[in-house]
Amino acid sequence: MDASPDFDFFPPIEPRRTGMLPIDDLHTMYWEECGNPDGIPVVYVHGGPGGGSSPEKRCWYDPDTYRIILFDQRGAFRSTPLAEVERNTTQLLVEDMEALRKMLGIDKWLVTGGSWGTTLSLAYGQTYPDACLGFVLRGIFLGSPDEIDWFLHGMRRFFPKAHDDFISWIPQQEKHDILTAYEKRLFGKDADARMDAARRWFKYTEACSLLRQDPALIEEAVKNDPVVYGTGRLDAFYFRNSMFLEPGSLLRDIGRISHLPVMIIQGGHDVIAPPAAAYSIHRAWPGSVLHIAPDAGHSPAEPGIRSKVIQAIEYFKRNKRFDAAALQASGPV
Repeated sequence: MDASPDFDFFPPIEPRRTGMLPIDDLHTMYWEECGNPDGIPVVYVHGGPGGGSSPEKRCWYDPDTYRIILFDQRGAFRSTPLAEVERNTTQLLVEDMEALRKMLGIDKWLVTGGSWGTTLSLAYGQTYPDACLGFVLRGIFLGSPDEIDWFLHGMRRFFPKAHDDFISWIPQQEKHDILTAYEKRLFGKDADARMDAARRWFKYTEACSLLRQDPALIEEAVKNDPVVYGTGRLDAFYFRNSMFLEPGSLLRDIGRISHLPVMIIQGGHDVIAPPAAAYSIHRAWPGSVLHIAPDAGHSPAEPGIRSKVIQAIEYFKRNKRFDAAALQASGPV
């Protein structure tokens, strides 16, 4: 099966099998497998951290060629318990991915992901480089203090209305520390207040993700309560703990995976994950291919992002590598 000429989605498919993998005495991780059981293994690493893997992500991959693995990280979407922060760290998520790979009997897989999914993909690859065929990374986020501060404060320069909605309900005496104000409500005893805070956090994220605003799309997204709740609580928890990463470590340790192929797709107008991080990874990674989509923000729903991600995955299935000139010539960007 081939993608359409403009590298649009493959037709919807259902999983061949799904499961719940116990990863400790508290957490159980949802996983699913689609496509060709004998194909090239590929794993999708979702954003958030609490966002979960939507069924739409199955359609990025040719089901005739790829053995497609999706999973929900600890506390996300269909994994249990929902939005649980106990025993939830980047290092444990890395080990969960490795446990899933071993359980499925996969030797090596192509690692693909977006936003926070790029953070976790890089952390996983640097821990288990021999388990990776390569990477397709969209919207690089390195988890630095500057990036976290930008999300909480800086994005108001481009999305003042969304940021005002994000903080206007917080009492004046608490506005000097937005993260603490949100944590107070996201982890308080009042279930309605927890959900309300999560919905406000999630709506802020969605409103700042698109270059071309689509209020209907945003309103539809905030109806998915498990994703909304998991994203709000786990985002804030990971922010408070600096993503459980030593500042600069993902860039510092890029040499552990720099022998592997990577395609980086970045929205030129990405406000949530500004292009500077993608460029820094590209400069540090010899042979990396970077595409800046000039007509896109952060969301993978935007055509300039979606088309290039699918093109990269299509190119890899034939070549097992990435080549900037060939990708530029092989189809629309």
